Amino acid sequence: MSILRMMLREIQHQKLNFMAATIAVIVAVALFVGAVTVSDASRRETKRLMRDLGFNLLIVPKNTDMADFWSRGYAEEEMPEEYVTRLDNLSAMTIRHLVARLQQEIEWRGRRILLTGVIPERRARKGAPMGLNIPRGEAYVGFALARAMNIGVGDIISVGDKQLIVKRCLAEKGNKDDIRLYAHLHDVQEILGKPGRINEIEALGCLCFGERELARIRRDVAEALPDTQVTEFRSIAVARSEARAAMDKYAAFLIPVVFLGSVIWVGLLALGNVRERRGEIGILRAIGVDSSRIAVLFLGKALILGLSGAGLGFVLGLGLAQQLGPRIFPFTFNNIAWGSTSWPPLFGWSLVIGPLLCVVASYLPTMLAVAQDPAEVLKEE
Repeated sequence: MSILRMMLREIQHQKLNFMAATIAVIVAVALFVGAVTVSDASRRETKRLMRDLGFNLLIVPKNTDMADFWSRGYAEEEMPEEYVTRLDNLSAMTIRHLVARLQQEIEWRGRRILLTGVIPERRARKGAPMGLNIPRGEAYVGFALARAMNIGVGDIISVGDKQLIVKRCLAEKGNKDDIRLYAHLHDVQEILGKPGRINEIEALGCLCFGERELARIRRDVAEALPDTQVTEFRSIAVARSEARAAMDKYAAFLIPVVFLGSVIWVGLLALGNVRERRGEIGILRAIGVDSSRIAVLFLGKALILGLSGAGLGFVLGLGLAQQLGPRIFPFTFNNIAWGSTSWPPLFGWSLVIGPLLCVVASYLPTMLAVAQDPAEVLKEE
C-alpha cells in the first residue's frame, strides 16, 4: 500500500482527531492572518494619526535668533519663496510635505494679531497633502480672535487694502494659533508688501533614527539652501517614534505567542494520537514496516492537515479582519479589503506557516512513535 493511501486511511480512521487538529490550525492561521492584517492597519492608522500631529521640522533663515523666534512666534528674517521649489525638486531629499509660510504680528481692529499666509503643498511625495489649503480671497480665523471680535463664517473682513471672506472659524488650540488670521500666502504677501517672500518652511521628516537622521536632514538642507537652518519639534518627533515602536513591539509579541500556543495545541493532539495508536505502530514495526515509513506517514498526515487548515484559516482570518476592520480602523480599511494587493503574499505565508506548524508540532511525537521497541509495545498490549 502506498504512503498516500496509508495517510488517507489514517485520516479516515482518526476523523475526530484530524478534525480537532484541523480546527487548531484554522484558528492559528486565522489569528495569524488577523493579527498581521490588523497590525498593518493599526500601524498605518497610527502613522496617519501621528502625521495629523503636524510638522516636525522648521526651516528658517540662518541668522534667525531662535530665542527671539520662540518668544515672538515667527522669524523676522525672510527668504525667497522659491526655496520651497528648490527643496521639493531635490530627488534625494529626506524630508517631504514642504509648506511655505509668511507671518507677522500686525495691529488689526485695535488688537495685536498674527497674520499668517500659507500656500497649499505643491506636491505630496508620499501620503495626503499636509497644511491648510486656503484659496485666494478667503480667510480662516483663530478661535480667540473670532470670539473677541464676533467674527463668523461668511463675514467679509478688511485686512490692509484687501477684503477677505471668512470661510472657517477654527477650533480652540490653546496656543498662539487662537490669535492667528490665516489667508493664502500670496494674499498676505500683498497685504504686507512682501511679494515672493516667506519667513519659514514647515516640513515632515522621518526621524526614526533620532539625532543621526536629523543630522542628515540638516546636511541635505544646508547643501541646497546654505543660508538656512533646520529646527526640530522634538516632542512631535518623539511621539511619532514612540507610537511606531509600540506598534512594532505589539506585533512582534502577539504573532509568536499565537504560533507557540497553536504548536502546543497540535503537538498535544499528535502525542495523544501516538499514544492511542501504540499497538498499531507496534504491529507495523513487527511485520517489517520501516520506521522511516511510519515517520513519513505521521509527518505526511501533518502536512495535509497544515495545508487544509491554512486555506480555511486564511479565509476565516481575512474575513474577520474585513468585518471588524472598518469599525476599528475606518481610515485604513482599504489596506485590508479583499481587493487590496496586500493579501496574496499573506496567503502564501499562510500556506507555509500552516504546514510548518503541524510538522514542528508532530515531529517529537512522531520520533517517540518510531523509537518504541515493537516487542515491548506488543507485550504491554
